[in-house]
Amino acid sequence: MTLPELTNMVNLASETDTHPDTHRRALRISVIGCGYLGAVHAACMAALGHEVIGVDVDARKVEALASGRPPFYEPELPELLSEMVATGRLQFSSDISDAASATVHFICVGTPQKRGENKADLRAVDAAMTALLGIVKPGDVVVGKSTVPVGTAERLVEMMAEVEPAATLAWNPEFLREGHAVKDTFHPDRLVYGVPDDAAGARTTSLLSQVYAKALAEGTPLIVTNYTTAQLVKVAANSFLATKISFINAMAELCEATGGDVVQLADAIGHDARIGRQFLNAGLGFGGGCLPKDIRAFMARAGELGVDQALAFLREVDSINMRRRVRMVDLAREVCEGSIVGRRVAVLGAAFKPESDDVRDSPALSVAAQMALQGADVVVTDPKAIENAADKWPDLHFVDTVEEAVTGAELVLLLTEWQQYVGLDPVELKRRVKMPRILDGRNALDSEAWRSAGWTYRALGRR
Repeated sequence: MTLPELTNMVNLASETDTHPDTHRRALRISVIGCGYLGAVHAACMAALGHEVIGVDVDARKVEALASGRPPFYEPELPELLSEMVATGRLQFSSDISDAASATVHFICVGTPQKRGENKADLRAVDAAMTALLGIVKPGDVVVGKSTVPVGTAERLVEMMAEVEPAATLAWNPEFLREGHAVKDTFHPDRLVYGVPDDAAGARTTSLLSQVYAKALAEGTPLIVTNYTTAQLVKVAANSFLATKISFINAMAELCEATGGDVVQLADAIGHDARIGRQFLNAGLGFGGGCLPKDIRAFMARAGELGVDQALAFLREVDSINMRRRVRMVDLAREVCEGSIVGRRVAVLGAAFKPESDDVRDSPALSVAAQMALQGADVVVTDPKAIENAADKWPDLHFVDTVEEAVTGAELVLLLTEWQQYVGLDPVELKRRVKMPRILDGRNALDSEAWRSAGWTYRALGRR
């Protein structure tokens, strides 16, 4: 979505909000938790014509958002955020009482992995609900969007019933892709409502359908289900995607052992409509703040429920994924005649994926750190994630540009497939390096073009 398209969306929302027949569908919404999910959701809800108040305990984050500056990188969000703050439909606060006038309250807080455990840390969810119980009114709807272990919604219902039984809880999982979150909010590929099977549930379904009226009018599929299923949808989807990625990476291990080519293998099996080509890109594996922690929390919850055998395969999915990082370091050592000690290594990419500054569980940084620990002189660059990466890995050496990173390098690693890295000119880059050797950690480069330019090219799962 381009900036003009965003502006058109804003204008359309404004027109809708002032029309007498549609104004009644504009709702007063609160968004509790204004991190990645919450900030995007709040801005998009305002663009759709709703009056939105975002609430977060971090005063600095609130100040930045109120000034139209998201504290993280997400394409299209800064423009949308500034537009919405300027209209007055979007406000931010660190005081939960400012959300008291809202009818629909979205819980969008994080559920990170517990330190030293696989379980999800639900303290922020519980804190958000506790805060809301101080302001929630009869007829209000509290909507969980955070990814939580199954059974969490049922526990929150009990908390609400003790304070305000006339309010209703719904579970409405998010399916945002980092780098595409604004588009995914405006045009979701499906909507899921987990609601009670009674009159309150019917009213809640109607209210949520007012929130998402535009998406539903575009034909977005809607699944109305119970709390349990709604909570399972996100973790089941992430587990399936993680399994598909690890499957093709397991095939990459076999290709390396037998001389096969995993890219051609993925192309061949991807033509099968039952399989599809998406998420069959072999390489360094997945990372970020969702897939790794979600599959681990899923396994932990299954164990608590006594059905851990049902998800035992996810342990190998996780193991395959982590082995990719070790294998990349091993491959670097092979290319460097058995040793990376003292070798200058340029790492292109620090974020866990392109179009993001998120470095949580970043495979690229994991590989860079391992190589540095083993004696390599590692230099890392990234278009957006250097600041976050330096905070997490202060002992690594970061530079702003590709040119700085590769000058004098004896080995180049492409570990995050930013388009500006995929489009690099191998002839021009060769003039800057000491040794023209490149490892394509994402199978994103044109191998023949790089080899023709005189580079030693290697990638996981390819000859």
